[in-house]
Order: sequence, then C-alpha cells, then structure tokens
Amino acid sequence: MFTVQSIQKIVDEDIALTPEMLSRIETWNSMLQGRAEWCERDEYVASLKLEQGICREFADVALNEMEVSISNDKLNEIFMSAIEDLNENLQDGIGLGSFIIKPLGGKTVEYITADKFIPIHFDGSGKPDDCLFLQVKPAGDKYYIRAERHRIRSGSLTITNRAFESNSATEFGYEIELSKVPGWEKLQSEVTYPGMDKMDFGYYRNPIKNKIDNTPCGVSIYDSAINLIRKADIQGARLDWEFESGERIIHVDERALRHDLRNQGRGDVELPPLNKRLYRGLNVQEAADKELYKEYSPEFRDQNIINGLEKYYRQIEFSVGLAYGDLSDTQYVEKTATEIRTAKSRKYNRVTAIQKKLQECLEDLVAALAFYNGLYTSGYEFHCKFNDSILTDEENERQQDRQDVSMGAMSLWEYRKKWYGEDDKTAKAAIQTPAEVIE
Repeated sequence: MFTVQSIQKIVDEDIALTPEMLSRIETWNSMLQGRAEWCERDEYVASLKLEQGICREFADVALNEMEVSISNDKLNEIFMSAIEDLNENLQDGIGLGSFIIKPLGGKTVEYITADKFIPIHFDGSGKPDDCLFLQVKPAGDKYYIRAERHRIRSGSLTITNRAFESNSATEFGYEIELSKVPGWEKLQSEVTYPGMDKMDFGYYRNPIKNKIDNTPCGVSIYDSAINLIRKADIQGARLDWEFESGERIIHVDERALRHDLRNQGRGDVELPPLNKRLYRGLNVQEAADKELYKEYSPEFRDQNIINGLEKYYRQIEFSVGLAYGDLSDTQYVEKTATEIRTAKSRKYNRVTAIQKKLQECLEDLVAALAFYNGLYTSGYEFHCKFNDSILTDEENERQQDRQDVSMGAMSLWEYRKKWYGEDDKTAKAAIQTPAEVIE
C-alpha cells in the first residue's frame, strides 16, 4: 500500500486515513489471506483460517433471505445484476472493516475493499464525501498509477483523474498525461456534476466503534480477537505436532540390521523390507540376549490440546459476536439454555447492526446506479427487508421439541433441562408436580 505521506502529497491536504489505521488494515488483510505475522514468522504455525470462517458466517447470516426490490423495472434489473457477487465481497468488507460498491457504467460495478481506497474526508454521518481510488497497471519494469478522486462540494460531484509513472507499485513517481497510458486516454482529467448531494457509490462500514485512531474508518469484525486468533493458530500447530511427534517408531539395535557386505568400508546397512519410516537404527550396546527391537509409542495428549483449542474458539465467538457452536464444538462445554439464548441474541444484535449498515450502502448504490443510467429523478422506491432467522430458528426448534414431548419422543425432564437450564436432578423432580404445563 502507499504511505499516508505520499497520498497527502498528491492530494495536497491532510487525509482521514492515518498511519495507524493503514497499518491495521494491512494486518487484517494478511490475516484474511492466511499470512498473519505469527504464521510468517514460524513456518510450523499454519493459519486455521478462522478469519475467513468468521466473515463467511456473518455474511451468510446477514444476507440470508434478504429481500430487495426497486419499483423501477429497468433500475431493478441493473441493481440485481450489480449485487450478484455481494456475498463474497461482503465477506472481505467485514474482514477489512469497510468496502465500496462503485458503478462503472451500465450494470457493471466494482467492489473496492478498504485496502484499495483512501478516505480523504468524512461527512457528519460517517460516510466519505471525498475519496481517492488508486489503480496500478504494470508495464514491463515500470508501473502506471491512476488516482481517481471523487468529492462532494457545494451540491456538486467532482471527479478528477491523474496519472503517474513509477518504478514501484507502491510509489507515485512523477505525473504524466492520461493519454500516454493505453486504456486511460479517453478519461477526462476533471468533470463536475451539479445537483448531486451524495457520493456516486455505496459505502459499507462495520458497526464497530473505531478505537484505533477514533476516525470514522471501518474496523475489522475480528480486530478485538486478533490475540485470541493467534493463540488458536499456535494451539492448532501444537495439535499437529502432537500427532506428528507421537507416531510409532521402532528402535532397532544394529544387530537386527543387515549390513551391505559390498560396502563394509562405509558401514552401510540395509533395513528390513518393511515400512522404512517405522524403523530407526540404535546402537544399544547391551548384552546379546537383550531385545533387538524396542517400540516407541508414546501416549497422545491430544484431548487436552483440543480442549484448550475449543476454549479459544469460544472466547473468539464471544469477542466477535458469534453464537456458541459457530466455531466451537458444543459437545466440549456444558451450556445452559439461558447462555445459549444469550449467545444467539448477541449474534442477532451484531447481524442486525451489519444489516442496517448494509441497507444504507445498498440505498446509496441504487442512487448511484440511477445517476449513471439517467434514472436519478425517476421517482423510484427502494425496498429492503431482512428476516430474523437466528431467533426464529430457535423458536421453531422449541416448538419441535414440544411436539416431541407430546408424542413421547422426548421426555419432559429433558425438555426442562434444555430450555429451562435445569440439571438432571432438578428437572426430574419438577415433573413430579401435578398439572405440569409446557410454556
């Protein structure tokens, strides 16, 4: 990525993106790609890709049964085409804190994550009203860089384009004419659209308070769990090592190995014709009547390591706002019905907040698509609805359990234990009372 100083130099003013935020975005991006600093430093530690799982879960649930429509048929068709890849790009946006959906004309849009755009200024609502997009085009041993700036000022949208030639993909070099770069020669250096009171793209930002630099820049959904994810990755490496180091080995005295008589001077030996990996030569230096073979087969400690890994999973779920079982295996911990419902409510609240931010983004995207397709004043209406499937699923499960109790497939005390949070003894004692009613 370009440095904050180099960006400030070409825009000739301070920008909202700080060095602290730029560094954190690089950290989030490396983690999302499975190249976290602790994985790069220690080749034995491989990423468990928890970051991808977290982002995928939130995106899947947020978009589950999303219903969107636009009253204008032409605009509705354009919009539906534009959001075909919304899920996979929302995953990246959730991971990197924010993303932009930028129309390119017609039905085509570009999804731009936080590592590829620079917010120069935010308005009072926390949306960028001055933003820089960078395009890097390699050309042999040099690079062409295009800086496309969008900004709203005094009821007008102004878009400027500048081109640079550089020897590095992360430095601007010196400015050149747009016409010198193939594909950019038809771009206007500056164009202004009067009567625009909002930016010509949709902007999404995670509903998380930015305590990194206290700016409106978006924060990754897993920023609060970075250290926990590091511990989980390392714990996963411990589990791999436990299995690898605990493989059965047969220590073999040299008397059991067949010497190659043709190479006695070199002391070469030949292993028996079995699994060569299983045997390891050992000069025991013991009496002739001692064992020639001795098995090395240590006891695995995998369960303790797995328990520790599951604990990290649950801590990560709590930190990022997932429900128990989204990452962890629920069989490794006893949770009361109240705790399970609380975890689902926590996830529901986080997903609802994501959906609200996404709806704002899609509303602005529709306006941008309408603008670029001559439909800005067409009087269209945008409808967006999200179903509450997280809590609805719980109620459906409870209703199914009631039916199982009625038909005898589930005992009443098991129902109380599951939904009232009682232990076995309390639940069984409670059903001894007359006129027991399930509510």
